[in-house]
Amino acid sequence: MEERELTALALSAAAAAGSDYADVRFVREESESIAVRDTRVEGIDTGVTRGIGVRVVLGGCWGFAGTATLNPAEIERTARLAVEIARASSMVRGAPAHLAPQEPIVATCTTPFAEDPFAIPLQKKVSHLLEATDAMRSVPGLAIAEASMQYWRRHSLFLSSEGADIEQTILQSGAGIVATAVGEGDFQQRSYPNSPRGNYVCGGFEFVREMDLAGNGARVARESLDLLAAPECPSLETTLILFSNQLGLQIHESVGHPTELDRILGMEAAYAGTSFVNLEDRGRLRYGSPLVSITADATLPGAMGSFGFDDEGVPAQRTPLIVDGVLENFLTSRETASLIGEGSNGTARAENWGAIPLIRMTNINLEPGQGSLADLIADTKEGIYLDTNRSWSIDDKRMNFQFGCEIAYEIRDGKLGRLYKNPNYSGRTTEFWDSCDAIAGPEEWKVWGTPNCGKGQPGQVARVAHGASPARFRGVAVGVKA
Repeated sequence: MEERELTALALSAAAAAGSDYADVRFVREESESIAVRDTRVEGIDTGVTRGIGVRVVLGGCWGFAGTATLNPAEIERTARLAVEIARASSMVRGAPAHLAPQEPIVATCTTPFAEDPFAIPLQKKVSHLLEATDAMRSVPGLAIAEASMQYWRRHSLFLSSEGADIEQTILQSGAGIVATAVGEGDFQQRSYPNSPRGNYVCGGFEFVREMDLAGNGARVARESLDLLAAPECPSLETTLILFSNQLGLQIHESVGHPTELDRILGMEAAYAGTSFVNLEDRGRLRYGSPLVSITADATLPGAMGSFGFDDEGVPAQRTPLIVDGVLENFLTSRETASLIGEGSNGTARAENWGAIPLIRMTNINLEPGQGSLADLIADTKEGIYLDTNRSWSIDDKRMNFQFGCEIAYEIRDGKLGRLYKNPNYSGRTTEFWDSCDAIAGPEEWKVWGTPNCGKGQPGQVARVAHGASPARFRGVAVGVKA
């Protein structure tokens, strides 16, 4: 039987077993990962996984089951098992599950791309990475040169008992390089275009070419060596300017996760904590300065967290989370949205066919301000400029944090000065965002893809993104790494 017939069979079997609601996802995902180190290939991993996941509601209780054995008998057994799990769940039930209304949609969508990375010969892709490591190794004294690329193609078919019928194919690509310099009791790294593992988009191999890994290799290598000789970043309270890639992680950890409604409601607590945000904070909580507006936008073309429809059949949307510094909305699923009397804003996604959808970030973006990075620096008498994440830590409520970066520069009298190594900065989420007094404009705005966002128990990985321009924050604690 074909995938559509098997998916429809699972849906009818769930109905026959007595479910009140059912949806079925067929998912086939191809993946490829290539890594090189210096002059040799470190690893090539390719994989294909496919299967069907059946999710049901019976008497207000959830049931879920999945299988990779795609024959009619196993599909029917899996659908019945999902209903049996929902029935068994009634023995320990809490509040009954309700789904916010959603008009059933029939649609097909596909990620646009110019070059299919899976169609490019492996030798050419390896050569592309080795050219980058050769460029890094051309700088005398470098210890290690690394380069990598990854691709995913996910094809899914979603059918629901409400009449949804959605087929979509999402192609994602990315790559990056890392230069490591080693000295006496010290090592320093510089990454391009970001850490870890570079940058990622919804698109094809054309994005990897545009990064020009080889063209940036020598610069990245020199910077890692310069860091070995640089002094430690001093500890002080000062003005901080963050490059957009570091701001992406700051947004991810201190805005994206704490605005997920399942965390706020206490439904997601075991794996990575809850949130300092409360339901009654919407429309009242001063999350940042009036310059800070942050938006969840799954419709952003080419961004890693973009799609046509989430894994509940809800269309991709653009939702303001923070407007002029005030918390206005949460990230929701159909179940959590029903608890606040609203419709879902389309953020329920599952890692694969064998996982139940959770609220996941899409593209969480800091809206741009005015001017350039150069303008920000020129307007700053004293401060520190930080670029590219090296480490992070944040508490289980997403309030107290500390981030380390790869590189820092002193700012004095509106100019970049001394180079510093091992910088970090720390703070409290709302106080930090409230200290933002300048954001660079649209010409500096860039989207950074994150392929490894973890959540859930058992854990699931999602691919998301964050758009930002460099921004300035006053009175931040900066110092050496802990």
